[in-house]
Amino acid sequence: MLIAIEKKLNKLIDMLGNILIVFLLLMILNVFYDVVMRYVFHNSSIAMQEMEWHLFAIIILFGVSYSLKEDAHVRVDFIYDRLSVKAKAMINIIGTILFLLPFASLITYGSYAFVMDSYTTNEISSDPGGLKHLWMIKAMIPLSFIVLLLEAFHYIIKNINIYRGIEEMPKEDPQGALS
Repeated sequence: MLIAIEKKLNKLIDMLGNILIVFLLLMILNVFYDVVMRYVFHNSSIAMQEMEWHLFAIIILFGVSYSLKEDAHVRVDFIYDRLSVKAKAMINIIGTILFLLPFASLITYGSYAFVMDSYTTNEISSDPGGLKHLWMIKAMIPLSFIVLLLEAFHYIIKNINIYRGIEEMPKEDPQGALS
């Protein structure tokens, strides 16, 4: 049952990674458009500049979940690398339960009022010509942390399977990249 749940969550986060690729391409096109308009035509748009920031924020907020799935997050590797596979899996499980789950839950809960305040006041950009409906980008904060909570459960399940010997720990190549 854990393997089936892990596979479904794995597909969901992979789909998120593909969506983030689209957002990255949109951001690149947006920056290109903004640079051409500013330096070639001496004209720029505040809304387009704000859209760059919003796309970047979405990529970072949701990219955290994808990096956890790919085991590309930051940790103290000089200690971790010397441990057995079971010890690594146990550290991942305990660390996720003690640190990641409470932190992501706190941000999810704490950002709800932030988003609702923006929504009820129909907050808009303070810059003339800026974007309207700022609650939409602010809503990405709790949403991204809900996705991070889902990925945290996936990560726990994956490490339980590694600890039980059902699944192998991802290997690293000599340069440190996952293979």
